[in-house]
Amino acid sequence: MITGNLNVIGYGLSAIGPGIGVGIVFSAFINGVARQPEARGQLQGIAFIGFALSEALAILGLVLAFAF
Repeated sequence: MITGNLNVIGYGLSAIGPGIGVGIVFSAFINGVARQPEARGQLQGIAFIGFALSEALAILGLVLAFAF
């Protein structure tokens, strides 16, 4: 018999997507800087916006795990 709350499992599953998203964002950033080092400043701002949006999904998953 399993006892406890399944919200933690739901949050764990919802954190997989943003984790992959953050990896893709910074992978693209590093690739772009390696190709054009002079565009680092412009690409850095875009990378941080992508990171923030991906992490917002993880925080939303945490909130919904406790809401339901």
